[in-house]
Amino acid sequence: MLLAVKNVEASMFRWQAALRLIGVGWFIGISILLGVLAGLWLDSKFSTKPLWVIVGLILGVIVAVYGVYQMLLPLLRNKRNKEDG
Repeated sequence: MLLAVKNVEASMFRWQAALRLIGVGWFIGISILLGVLAGLWLDSKFSTKPLWVIVGLILGVIVAVYGVYQMLLPLLRNKRNKEDG
């Protein structure tokens, strides 16, 4: 019976990790897209064609990297705790 409980826990952990990674992918795409769209909007307002798109892209990538780090940190901590225990 104990083996069955461990299998269920391992399966749930895999599903949790898979869903978190799907969310990470969406977060990356949306962060970069919003940065570029904001840059396009600012470029149309101020007539500075590539400047704000590049700034928006860079900010979108920075937000994406930071967000991915924050989203995956609990997953990495959980894995370390399971390995130690």
